[in-house]
Amino acid sequence: MQFAAVLLAAGASRRLGRPKQLLRRDGESLLRRGARLALASGAARTVVVLGARAERLGGELDGLAVERAFNPDWQDGMATSLAAGARALAGFDGAVLVLACDQPALELAHLHALRDGAAAAGCAATEHAGALGVPALISAELWREATALHGDRGFGAALAQAPAAAVWRLRAPELELDLDTADDVEAAIARGWLDPA
Repeated sequence: MQFAAVLLAAGASRRLGRPKQLLRRDGESLLRRGARLALASGAARTVVVLGARAERLGGELDGLAVERAFNPDWQDGMATSLAAGARALAGFDGAVLVLACDQPALELAHLHALRDGAAAAGCAATEHAGALGVPALISAELWREATALHGDRGFGAALAQAPAAAVWRLRAPELELDLDTADDVEAAIARGWLDPA
């Protein structure tokens, strides 16, 4: 299965009060780690969508074979970053692996499981307390709808409406922890998923 990867990293981390993209695991920023995992997943192309603090964060990607896409409307939510990724991938006619850089427990094995699940079902997504979310491998047909998304929503609703056999579900409770608050950061440090400050 041919697929591209889009790493969402455009947000301002307002609730956290500092760039979550620069938090570190094993000495590596989460932004660089996410890009490196996306590259290692087998993606034919890897696009990193930047927005807030793009110049500051861009240096974290130096030396990696990724494409950078800038989302000028990053403050309007995730849908604008997905649209920026879709524009960067214009002409690419395969599935797309969507991931975020704020899941500190993410491992390459998760991405390989999604790839393998999507090969059998068409799409694959991570189950978060019954809802579907990122990381997710979106079919080419569904990905074409990225430019029609709005607000702070991704493909979760469309995946939930798809026939059960069309979406393979990755059950990985560790991926439910994303980094929105200081308490989230402390929980990730306690589990060994982030370096202590």
